[in-house]
Parts: sequence; structure tokens; C-alpha cells
Amino acid sequence: MRDLVEFGMGRTARRTYELEDISIIPSRRTRSSKNVSTAWQIDAYRFESPILNHPTDALGSPESAIAMGRLGALGVLNGEGLWARHEQVEDKIAELVEIAENNPDPSAAIRRLQELHRAPINIDLLSQAVAKVREAGVTTAVRVSPQHAPELTPALIKAGAEILVVHGTIISAEHVVLVDRGTDDGLVAEPLNLKTFISDLDIPVIAGGVHDHRTALHLMRTGAAGVIVGYGSTEGSTTTGEVLGIGVPMATAIADAAAARRDYLDETGGRYVHVIADGDIHTSGDLAKAIACGADAAVLGTPLAAADTAPGHGWFWPSAAAHPDTPRGTMLQVALDEGRPSLETVLNGPSDDPDGLLNIVGGLRRSMAKAGYSDLKEFQKVGLSVRA
Repeated sequence: MRDLVEFGMGRTARRTYELEDISIIPSRRTRSSKNVSTAWQIDAYRFESPILNHPTDALGSPESAIAMGRLGALGVLNGEGLWARHEQVEDKIAELVEIAENNPDPSAAIRRLQELHRAPINIDLLSQAVAKVREAGVTTAVRVSPQHAPELTPALIKAGAEILVVHGTIISAEHVVLVDRGTDDGLVAEPLNLKTFISDLDIPVIAGGVHDHRTALHLMRTGAAGVIVGYGSTEGSTTTGEVLGIGVPMATAIADAAAARRDYLDETGGRYVHVIADGDIHTSGDLAKAIACGADAAVLGTPLAAADTAPGHGWFWPSAAAHPDTPRGTMLQVALDEGRPSLETVLNGPSDDPDGLLNIVGGLRRSMAKAGYSDLKEFQKVGLSVRA
């Protein structure tokens, strides 16, 4: 039964929990971390680490996606980001960083980011970026928004995209947009039916974000191979409270989506849809708790921004920060450019950081070992406690 709280006469709200509110409780014999597997497989694609990067230009250059893939994670390009709009993107990002570092107005860098994103998407540039990742021999994943998915997907597949990520702040099984068909009717509502869209593709689709059981189940019924839970909330995100007032309590949301996965598994007689957590995962402990709540994999933002392969030079901003009229995020410095750790160190260690910011996958592996579980699916059964 849901735990409801009455906060005014006739008005109730559900009590929910963040990842910081829960703890993992070891209840089985321990095992060596060398005997623990963090491997994750979606469709035909297997990864040694259950990690994706947030699809922002601060993290997702072709070079960084390749580096992610070579270390056993999944790098995701932003199909509507700077690499799809400009040449010499490194110079554009260096300009953004300089503005953020030297301008007392914190919104100055965001205004410049918005200006850069007003340039039209260049299919040739986008195809070149996708092809570069594909030619490197790693799994190639590209993010598109629901409104631009139909027009961009054919070119992405032609360029070599192997996994499509249809990603928005919050999306549903039918995303309605207003389009101009060039008639006297003006702007008319035209839905993107994800079920029809996905069924016409030969590559797996990961879609999201969602925040509850019902929406997750609806999205699973579209044929998506994976469902993203959350909207990438980080310290730099302002979706919660400040701009939209929307919040996704990640521990509860992941558990709800995992329940939807079980229901859909029963409904279809065995079709498994992956739950991918996207938000408030900053340390190895956060990652372990997200998996323990029921996630199969997780999207990382700020931890990866500290790596020396991240194109943001130690700065992070969410993809929604570039929205043309409602930016939802700021530029956040998470590491000094000089002396940034390698991506290998961030993901697999070794670490000299006692706060779980490095060796993130190694920390997950050790948590699994301490609790006595040998793989990710088993670890989803671990005991949990909730802070009173």
C-alpha cells in the first residue's frame, strides 16, 4: 500500500525516497570482488560496466564516446548537440569555459550555449561524428529528442548508429508536438507514436525519462529495449523546483520502474526491458544503491566530467541547459582542468579518493562482494533499509 501523507485539507501526496535515504544491508556470506561481474547486456550488445554517459556535449564527443566504449561502458553522442551543428567544436567549448570562468554573470555562459545551439543541425556533421565512433569498433549510441527523432533517425542509422536513445526530460508513449504543415491550418498537433516508430527500426531503442510505474509500463509496451528513469538531475540541473517544479525521487522511481518491468515480463511471457537510472548518481555508493533498487544500468554525469577525456575541461552542464527559451541547468565546475584523472581511474581505479568519486565501477563491485552477490541481477535482491 502506498504511504500517503496529507499536507492540507483534502490534499495528499505520496511519501517517496531519494537514493540518499536508503542503505544496502548485507545479509549473505561475502565473496571476493574478483568473483563479481558488473557486466550488462542490452539486446545484442554487451558491456563490462553498466554505465552510460549523460548525452551532453560536456561529456559526449566522438573521442570520449570511443574512450568509454574501449573501457567497457557505453558512450552516447548527443544527436542535437554541438557536434551536429558546428565544426571545431573544441574551440566553441573552450569559449564557453572561458566565459564561465571569467564572467561574474553566471548566466552569460548559458546565453552563449543557447546561441551556439541556435545553429541548424547539419546532417553531414552529425553523420561524420557517428561514423567516427562506429569506425573505432565500439558500440555506437546516439541521443535524439522525441520531436526530432523521425527526421534524424534515418541519417543516424545510415551513419552507423547501433543504439538509439530517445531522451527528454519527461516523455510518454505518445509525444505530441505542434508542426507547421504549410497549409492554412497553421500549427497542428502531430503525435510521435513511439510504438509505431520503434517497430519500424532494426536497432534497439532506449527511451525516457519516466518517473513512475504507469509511465514506465506504457513506455515498455512501445517495444523499447530500455527505459530511462529520471531526467539526469545533478547539482547543475535546475529542473527540480527552480524551473519546472518537477522532482523525481530516484530510489522510489527506480523501484516503481522495476515493478513495471516485472509486470511487463509477466504480461509478455518473458520480454525483459532494462531499467536505466538517470539522476543523483555521483559516487560508487549511489551507483550501488541504484542497482540495488532495481536498475540494470545507470547514466553518469558529473563523475565523468572530471575525467581527462571529457570535452568540457572539468565543467559539466546537462543537455537541457541549452534549451532555447527554458534552460534547465547551469555550467558547473567539477574539476580543475589540470590534473584531471583518467577515465580509466574514474571508472575502474585505482583510487585515492575516500568519497567514492573514483573507481566507481570498482566500488560497485566491492559493494556486491560485501553483500555476497556475484552479478547485477542477483544484486537487485539485496536487502535495503530506509532512513526514518
